[in-house]
Amino acid sequence: MRIAPSILSADFTRLGEQVQAVADAGAHSIHVDVMDGQFVPNITVGPLVVEAVRRATTLPIEVHLMIERAERYVGAFIDAGADSISVHVEAQPHLARTLHEVHARQKRAGVAINPGTPLAALDEVLPDLEYVLLMTVNPGFGGQLMLPRSLDRVRALRHAIQSRGLRAEIEIDGGVTLDNAAAVRDAGVDVVVVGSTVFGEPDPAAQVGALLSRIAS
Repeated sequence: MRIAPSILSADFTRLGEQVQAVADAGAHSIHVDVMDGQFVPNITVGPLVVEAVRRATTLPIEVHLMIERAERYVGAFIDAGADSISVHVEAQPHLARTLHEVHARQKRAGVAINPGTPLAALDEVLPDLEYVLLMTVNPGFGGQLMLPRSLDRVRALRHAIQSRGLRAEIEIDGGVTLDNAAAVRDAGVDVVVVGSTVFGEPDPAAQVGALLSRIAS
């Protein structure tokens, strides 16, 4: 299981330093949460911040677009340095077209899905995905507890992927902690997004190391 720290919880006055620190500690990618104040309540960052993260690290950058009309911005985030783009099934009326655009730019395409959305909403696009970003909290705020039955959804999605012989990885976002990291791994998750668990602590690099120890044990 790989770790993708989310800069949503980082100290933006020290963003480059903190990104480098978690990279040196063994993080596998950097996660950037983009919110528009429409699809979710908060407003966060745009392509300029992705450009700054790109200058700070050689790790892959994954951009999670929690926005409406994401197809208008895919190109800008890829130009800024994103290696992976995920868009929400709930916010994309022309989802296949958006995924095609990501692939046309030779980047990894993912679809994010909210806790209250049936996994069946992914059926038509699942063969086209490099990963599914399974929300384990309601999106829009950091520091939430993982919702009950989240790992049951992970196991159901894993079964759907394997039974169809597909390649999509499972990434989860929300409420991953040192206490539940091993259970998350055992449920079949490939990548965990961690925000406040890493950047909400005084020593983010140490937190990455602690998480890696928990999932290796």
